[in-house]
Amino acid sequence: MTVTTTAPTVIVIDDDPEIREALGSLIRSVGFQPKLLASVAEFLKSGRPEGPSCLVLDVRLPGQSGFDLQRELAAMHIQLPTIFITGHGDIPMSVRAMKGGAIEFLTKPFREQDLLDAIQLGLERDRAWIEEEKVAAGLRARFETLTPREREVMVRVVAGRLNKQVAYDLGISEVTAKVHRGQVMRKMKASSLPDLARMADKLQLSL
Repeated sequence: MTVTTTAPTVIVIDDDPEIREALGSLIRSVGFQPKLLASVAEFLKSGRPEGPSCLVLDVRLPGQSGFDLQRELAAMHIQLPTIFITGHGDIPMSVRAMKGGAIEFLTKPFREQDLLDAIQLGLERDRAWIEEEKVAAGLRARFETLTPREREVMVRVVAGRLNKQVAYDLGISEVTAKVHRGQVMRKMKASSLPDLARMADKLQLSL
């Protein structure tokens, strides 16, 4: 069975149709999928594509600006690598873009290669985020399989408490605490205590 992987998507938001088309052709020429939009409103309507994506965003747009969208994505906790392009850039503008997490700030006319390099970096970053999210989702799913008592044991074990201390804390026998600890290790697929502690850290568990 062949698995078809969709090409990464590069979303372009620019109100100039000629620039949109030119960027669309450039993006297609390197095997990526362009999604060409004229405004932030269009993007918000269609949402973030599936799979690795990045955003090429004009600063000045009709209605909401590129900076408005950058702020909105951050507020919604949507991670989308962003490259700003503008015909009227200045240093304070580029500083603002980079502080907001942008990958690159390019002033028109820019070299095509500079844009393609930034897109490549953005897509690599997005692939890494997607992978991290998959790992985190798997971890949360495993944690969900623990009973409430096993969760109590896990929190104490990763805090460095011994079986007898866990038993005392929870009013159970040391043997029972040891059994629960074994179940936690098995269900979480932890290879060692430091491994379990790393998982607890990612799940933000604490006593």
